[in-house]
This record gives sequence, structure tokens and C-alpha cells, in this order.
Amino acid sequence: MPNQATAHALEQGMVSRLARFFPEATPVRIPIKLSRTNGNENTNNRASRNGGPSAHENHSVFIQDTVIEFGTPHEVLFAVDRPLEFADRVLVESKDRALRAEASVVAVQYQPERTIVAVRFLKPVPNWIVKS
Repeated sequence: MPNQATAHALEQGMVSRLARFFPEATPVRIPIKLSRTNGNENTNNRASRNGGPSAHENHSVFIQDTVIEFGTPHEVLFAVDRPLEFADRVLVESKDRALRAEASVVAVQYQPERTIVAVRFLKPVPNWIVKS
């Protein structure tokens, strides 16, 4: 257990370095499920006309469970084990599904064995984070 606490503290420190570039960032600790989405609405719209999935039914592939360490009204920051790249699209889902939003990678910092990522929501997500 002490090793887990130390690992989390180091990870949170890495994410906090990226959070400096987001002045509105607030520390949070929200467990999420992260998935990669196809994000190709033109393909989905064409499929919809041909009886396939509609544009709002983006397919997603699970990446991993992680924790949002910092958030703004428009972005969330977290660490992942797998590489993500600028402009990759992901689906961010909280465990209780109160937060479920598609986002695009806007910042990446590669660390040994970890990738620190900031993603921006593609559509407004009202009241997901409340600052007092």
C-alpha cells in the first residue's frame, strides 16, 4: 500500500506540471474509464443513410481506467499507460456515468512508462466541475 501512495503522489506531480498551462485547472480525483473513439462523423453520417450506425453512435475501444487529476470547465488532465497523440479523440466516462463526454487531446507530455494528457471536450459539458 505505501508503494501505491508513493506512485500516485509522483503521478499527481507529473500531471500538476501540465496543469500549470491551464490556469483554470482545479485539483480533482475522479475515476474514469477512457476509450478511444473513431471520431469520424462523415463516415458515420454516410453509414446512417445506408442503415448503419448514426453519427451519435461513435464506436469506442477501451484504453484503460484512470483518474482525472485536474479539471477545468473545458478540459480534463490525467495520466495513462498507453501513448496518446495530439488530436486523438477519446470518450471520458466517470464510473457513475455523471460525466460522459467525447474529447480531443490538446496537450501531451511523455514520461517513462506514462503519458500525461490534457483533453478538451468537443461539446460543452455543463456543471461537470463546480468551483466555489
